[in-house]
Amino acid sequence: MSDSHPIDAAIVTSGLSKRYGEVEALSRLDLAVPRGAIYGFLGPNGAGKTTTIRLLMGFVKPSAGWATVLGHDAWRDGVAARRELGFLVAPDALYTDMTGLAQLDYAASLSGRPPLLRGALLDALELSEAALGRRLGTYSKGMRQKLALTAAIQHDPALLILDEPTDGLDPLIQRAFEQVLRERRDLGRTVFMSSHDLAEVERTCERVAVVRGGRLIAEETIVGLKRRQRRSAEVVFRGAVPEGLGRVPRVATVGHRGDRVELSIDGDVAPLLRFLAGEDVVDLLLPPPRLEDIFMGFYGDGTDGERDQDGPADDGQHLTERVSEGVELVGRR
Repeated sequence: MSDSHPIDAAIVTSGLSKRYGEVEALSRLDLAVPRGAIYGFLGPNGAGKTTTIRLLMGFVKPSAGWATVLGHDAWRDGVAARRELGFLVAPDALYTDMTGLAQLDYAASLSGRPPLLRGALLDALELSEAALGRRLGTYSKGMRQKLALTAAIQHDPALLILDEPTDGLDPLIQRAFEQVLRERRDLGRTVFMSSHDLAEVERTCERVAVVRGGRLIAEETIVGLKRRQRRSAEVVFRGAVPEGLGRVPRVATVGHRGDRVELSIDGDVAPLLRFLAGEDVVDLLLPPPRLEDIFMGFYGDGTDGERDQDGPADDGQHLTERVSEGVELVGRR
């Protein structure tokens, strides 16, 4: 393994690749996820996110390259890799004939560690004692998601791997769960999360990786991505638009109506602000860059989602079956 990756990284991948026949689901992925961080893994459907999580969990063997989880090879030493890990099992893979409490106890027994965080999680996610006494077959989608999250986190693992963790949660519970993640991070735990909710990622993650068509196209801090993003501004002058505006570095005029001008800014806004400080400005609208805008900029027409890069068309069912088996793998020593 290469020595170029941080020794204290929770997850490291090098040249990680996976093919399903002629389909290249993941190609030469290089990542280093630092410990004690909430790390976002972004991409549209079919970008390779699910394949990456399967590889990290040791559910499938890499076609090339390698991955380590908490210092252990994810495929060759998968049992050790999963020992300090919490994985969000798909709610549909939970046992519907079990009560909620029985499911949590079963998950705790597989982890081999006491469910120290169970009570706090149930309170934060508003999953009642009465609900825990019911069979999962009577649960709504949101209730199953809450139970799956509790099962993944209750034993306080060093690393959490979460695929769409807030899917099915209402906004208030979602915010409460985000606070749970921040508290775990502040205690040195690591969270690797895939999400379609870009606002959630922006609120919780310090760093993100963006994949497209099975390839990594960006890996950066949220702050760094925003600095790279082309921004828009609207300025209203008292009188005519000054001629010198066209000479401000990295600023282009995209619209002009009387005393009002719309601008596109490539990078640092400081040159524009210095110019405007010497002009008679009535109003300035300079909205902050949003992760959603940055994400859409990476994907353009969004055609990647039309082709399933994560394997054969029927592989979603296969994953559910493998995840169900994977619950038991997590607890084996």
